[in-house]
Amino acid sequence: MERLWAPWRMEYIENSKSEGCVLCIGPDRTADRDRLILYRSELSLVMLNRYPYTNGHLMVAPLRHTSDMDSLDDKEMLDLFRVLKLCRSVVEKTAFPHGFNVGINLGHAAGAGIDDHLHIHLVPRWNGDTNFMTVISDVRVMPENLLTTYDRLLPMFAAAGKVD
Repeated sequence: MERLWAPWRMEYIENSKSEGCVLCIGPDRTADRDRLILYRSELSLVMLNRYPYTNGHLMVAPLRHTSDMDSLDDKEMLDLFRVLKLCRSVVEKTAFPHGFNVGINLGHAAGAGIDDHLHIHLVPRWNGDTNFMTVISDVRVMPENLLTTYDRLLPMFAAAGKVD
């Protein structure tokens, strides 16, 4: 049997038992960096995915806790996609990806890890970023620390528009 040492997974296991919704952030901004929150609009938020597929993997979510897309009114839906558009622009200008995956997993059966709060994934992609590690070992190689990515993206979000 081969073993892969991944001590960072313990944080994921321990945090997965915590109560509350990770996407329900409230008005307090003092823990934004710890929670990886990059941006807030009037109705939406942007957060780095703590367990990303690639560097710069963002999640965009309505501030209102809902898993039901039909419950979003037109203003919330428009804001959500305006913020998604901003995210794509910021990541494009800072990480220079060759493309993006954009996805919404509605419900646990669809693969939603956070199935009680609707969110959109924005995953930057580079030619050749899928390699043997993922195919053979179900392992992803992340070349940059999350907080380094956060610190690189944050000024771009602040410059792109008002941060409430």
